[in-house]
Amino acid sequence: MMQLEKLEGFGNVEMVEVERPKPAADQLLVEVKRSLISRGSELFRRYVLEEAVSPDIMGYSDAGEIVEVGSDAADFSIGQRVMVNAPHAQLVLANTSGRRKLAFPLPDDLPYETATFLPLTTSSVMWMRSSPIEPGQTAVVLGQGIVGCLCAQILRSRNPAKIIVVDAQPLRCDIAGKLGPDAVINVSETDSVEEVKRLTDGQGADLVVECVGGHAGIASFEQAQKMLASSGTIHLISKYQGGPLPLYGDDFMNKQLIAGVRIDTPREKCMVDAAQMLIDGSVKVDELITHRLPWQQVPDAYHMLYEKPNEALGVILEWD
Repeated sequence: MMQLEKLEGFGNVEMVEVERPKPAADQLLVEVKRSLISRGSELFRRYVLEEAVSPDIMGYSDAGEIVEVGSDAADFSIGQRVMVNAPHAQLVLANTSGRRKLAFPLPDDLPYETATFLPLTTSSVMWMRSSPIEPGQTAVVLGQGIVGCLCAQILRSRNPAKIIVVDAQPLRCDIAGKLGPDAVINVSETDSVEEVKRLTDGQGADLVVECVGGHAGIASFEQAQKMLASSGTIHLISKYQGGPLPLYGDDFMNKQLIAGVRIDTPREKCMVDAAQMLIDGSVKVDELITHRLPWQQVPDAYHMLYEKPNEALGVILEWD
């Protein structure tokens, strides 16, 4: 069977033939139908590295059908549809217990393609339930990659008065605008701090969710501080590259900085909620998909996502 590997050298991703995996007693063997490339982590925590990366972490958003069941996996059956946090490959192993690569049974009305967004939607649910915002307040989401677009939609359930989204890429601004925000700011054309202040009658945002990350996230974090209202909060979602985050005392006085997940609800429970949001359409993902490519073109998909960020966002890989 074929799987994606990141070999030694910047951007050196290839499809490699390996032996068919054999499930242990408490594991399942899943034939992947669709997988999603998560551009942020898969490119900037894997693709850009000079060193080789374990194929075990090349991807984490697979949906497919069980083709083999371990002797102790009685709750699952051959032919059952599941989502699993596993790498990009024709066949992957899924666990029936524990925290890693846990198989999640898919509802009948959740298609494979949509199900590939379940891991990122689940994380976004957990992040946005951690964000301190009250009904009637204003939220800004910086960065409209896949995660930023998901977070902006999920924030709607917190009943803010206004959700403002910001990005520098025209493609992402266009996609984000189709998902229901109250305003879209293209920071390549407009000063985002001034525009947020204008849209909030000079008060600034009560919550700024930082989803840019990478090298660009350093400057974005600096702008986030300047657009905050008095006693506002920045919620860091993204991971950064290139240096420490600047934190200015005058801009940040009386304000709050939080990061990651800050709720006790188990991820498994949030995943059930996320699946329902995808089914009922309160979270839309079709608009995020810019490309559907056969598995033979996986390396090309990575190169495209890195080299042409204004042409590609959500890339679905087809394995059947």
